[in-house]
Amino acid sequence: MTADQPRVPAAQAVRDLGGVARWADLRPRVTRHALREAVRRGELSRCDHGRYRVAEADEALVLARRIGGVASHLSAAVLHGWEVARPPTDAWFTVPRGSRRRDVWTPHTYRADLVDEPDDVTRPLRTVLDCARRLPFEEALAVADSALRHGDVEPLELRIATERVGGRGAGQLRRVAAHADGRAANPFESVLRAHALEVGLDAVAQLAVRVEGRVLHPDVGDAGRRLAVEAESWAYHGDADAFRSDCWRHTVLAVAGWRVLRFTWQQVMHDGAWVRRCLAAFA
Repeated sequence: MTADQPRVPAAQAVRDLGGVARWADLRPRVTRHALREAVRRGELSRCDHGRYRVAEADEALVLARRIGGVASHLSAAVLHGWEVARPPTDAWFTVPRGSRRRDVWTPHTYRADLVDEPDDVTRPLRTVLDCARRLPFEEALAVADSALRHGDVEPLELRIATERVGGRGAGQLRRVAAHADGRAANPFESVLRAHALEVGLDAVAQLAVRVEGRVLHPDVGDAGRRLAVEAESWAYHGDADAFRSDCWRHTVLAVAGWRVLRFTWQQVMHDGAWVRRCLAAFA
């Protein structure tokens, strides 16, 4: 753990990384002992391939089973192992249409037809569609990006599924499908790209830019405006080598005529209005 990366509670570290995280990504800010203690206290649970997830997703499973429903929406996204912009703080689940049970109701209980769904969690494609209908655009885009990044949903599959949809949220659903991109490395980059799209930029994830004989990939890029937008995180930019690389990258892009904007996780995730104002100056 480097001196300039603060220790945080293990559960908070997993939340900051999208509600699901590997030990390799947690190690800069969390000790193994703290991680084990968070699991012991029920704040986190272990999932496949050495990853950890927030406990609220498992709570959705328990509650859904109790009343014959399935974990859905944001809870299902985390249970599928996808990183999300804002992990659930309570359970999201869906019960069969017509269900009258209300003994474990939460603010995120929904009714729908569940004939083709598994016993516990909505299928990946349905999870993306449900989130696109209900979540704000930036959060819905982060879910869709994660589903594509993990290979659980294919881009064409998503676009076809949204072609003839109607009802509440249909417009946003098609918009999410049009912009979803598995090249986004994490929800931080997805939300940053969503802010750029909201102000009218032609924002592309990991845009390929050739400078000085090398191909660089800004986190978000607009080729027509020669604008590169970077999502800056302590997790990947906290040592001397990373600092030198960032300075070189910023400089060669500027020399090549690209304007470069850099935003922190705190700014992107908690001060989106300011980020959008900055981005709008280039739209």
